[in-house]
Amino acid sequence: MTGTPEIRILLADDHALVRRGVRLILDGEPGLRVVAEAGDGAEAVEMVRTREVDLAVLDIGMPRMTGIQAAREMSSLRPGLRILMLTMYDNDQYFFQALKAGACGYVLKSVADRDLVAACRAAMRGESFLYPGAVTALIRNYLDRARLGEDAEEEILTAREEEVLKLVAEGQSSKEIAETLFISVKTVQRHRANLLGKLGLRDRLALTRYAIRSGLIEP
Repeated sequence: MTGTPEIRILLADDHALVRRGVRLILDGEPGLRVVAEAGDGAEAVEMVRTREVDLAVLDIGMPRMTGIQAAREMSSLRPGLRILMLTMYDNDQYFFQALKAGACGYVLKSVADRDLVAACRAAMRGESFLYPGAVTALIRNYLDRARLGEDAEEEILTAREEEVLKLVAEGQSSKEIAETLFISVKTVQRHRANLLGKLGLRDRLALTRYAIRSGLIEP
């Protein structure tokens, strides 16, 4: 790899031990270097604003902002940034959400030692990297939609509503949410009312249950 610029990687996971292990894998490979670490999605987005990185490796289940929400923000901020999801979830729903958010690869933590480096190199070549189960899900989804003549489903919630939902489910008050998202308390309250109306729910507990089912927070 002499003469080839290093691939600068941002690694985001809320477990320090996981970050340490993944960093050992990546830094041990020629041409790959972790230059920034984040403990949650919001911190990762802020690092993309301030640090020069080529590739973001994101966990899905993180506090404040999920990896999928962070990927959506990063894709908007830095369209050329390559994004990989590194997750314990072998789950069709998360997989498709990650692709919609701008991720070009989906790697399971259980086989990270085998697949992650290959996924990083594929991402930087402009290619996608999907584990075998994800490929099967993609084909099945395409065939089902073709059979039913369906277009892609409309998103139920806006990105901002999803952010508010996650923070409500994490127990933050309207004032805390307003400070986190740099919006007014009235705007937070309006988003929460919209969430209850759209989802047909009655209270914070029901919103929390919905957030868990949707993968916005871990149970």
